[in-house]
Amino acid sequence: MADFEKNNNEEVEEIGEIIYTLTDEETGEEIDFQLIASATLDDVLYYALIPAQDPECDEYCILRVTEDGEDLLLESIDDDDEFEKVEEYFNDLLFGDADYDA
Repeated sequence: MADFEKNNNEEVEEIGEIIYTLTDEETGEEIDFQLIASATLDDVLYYALIPAQDPECDEYCILRVTEDGEDLLLESIDDDDEFEKVEEYFNDLLFGDADYDA
């Protein structure tokens, strides 16, 4: 599980402006990610994020959101069935209207 924290910016209200700093457990490198969508499925909150330095990126990561007191924890999804269900939801949400024949 990676270590994540939300940047403190109380003026942020729109999803596209929310940035999370993720720390790679292996390298210790910190990378900013932009929240592009959120969804609650089976009473569990999930976030779809893209690298903040590349907002045109068409690949995104999906993380499960849990609470630890007042802190939000963003966790990798280890269960394949859970991940596939959430990935399908976000793909429909984010790319459902795309015309792939164009």
